[in-house]
Amino acid sequence: MRAALLLTWMTFALPASAEVFSLVPPIDCTLGQDCFIQQYMDHDPGADASDFTCNGLSYDTHSGTDFALPTLAAMQAGVAVIAAAPGRVTALRDGMPDTGLTPETAAQIEGRDCGNGVVIQHQDGWQTQYCHLKQGSVAVREGQQVAAGDRLGLVGLSGNTEFPHVHLSLRRDGQAVDPFDPDGQITCGAPDPVTLWTAPLVYEPGALLAAGFATAIPDYAAIKAGTAAVEMISRDAAALVFWGYAFGGRQGDALQITITGPGGTITDHREVLEKNQAQFFRAAGRRMPQGGWPTGAYRGTVTLMRADQAISTRQLDMRVE
Repeated sequence: MRAALLLTWMTFALPASAEVFSLVPPIDCTLGQDCFIQQYMDHDPGADASDFTCNGLSYDTHSGTDFALPTLAAMQAGVAVIAAAPGRVTALRDGMPDTGLTPETAAQIEGRDCGNGVVIQHQDGWQTQYCHLKQGSVAVREGQQVAAGDRLGLVGLSGNTEFPHVHLSLRRDGQAVDPFDPDGQITCGAPDPVTLWTAPLVYEPGALLAAGFATAIPDYAAIKAGTAAVEMISRDAAALVFWGYAFGGRQGDALQITITGPGGTITDHREVLEKNQAQFFRAAGRRMPQGGWPTGAYRGTVTLMRADQAISTRQLDMRVE
């Protein structure tokens, strides 16, 4: 999940003139519905990591903001990366495969962490960089003038990443700036109301990305690919399982999973996270009862709990025929 240009942490105070510079999200999707922010810029000067709210949606030396897609299927369908502000394209790269970082690809990626990407120079020393674009999707040329919202390419899995997203780095005169807290003066519990976004972006401390029914505990690769859910289960299915896939898990969080059917509650399972997890899934269910599953309507519910409060819930209905 390392993005390009891991910069030394620094506080960067902005002059009043910076107020005229603003950004739109660099991805053509609806945050909180079909995309989400996985990681924010790291504001901790030491070995730990802290986002602009003093929470843990970051990692050590992370220099930007990661706008992510929930599955590889969403990436394959095609989601546009767009210019966050008007400017001129000063650098780009395309042609790197969408393999992500694995032990087998590490040598080829070394020194090209950004993968396929675009750099745009803006007014007054501002610069944005967009990383991990899909191979062959870069739609601009060097020297081209772009407007905010113009398509730059597609979200991909190129370079040093483990999930499909576009990493947005913002710099002014070469120094990293967090668009969520541009003056760098962090007050825990009271985020700065002044940001560089043209419209406020809601901060999600973690949330469910997907949920679904299955006839066995699904493979994590199928969860991330977006192929784990089944649309219907037969009466003779070996098991009835409901799963939830989430991001932003903190130690002590819990996933509560319940399945109800014609006969009442089938399972009511709670599992507590033993450590922080950027992305994770849990599943629960029961084996087929004697005589098979009763026909009718079934409902699965998964809730992400933090400090005994529900912060995200997904619910799905399904029929057994």
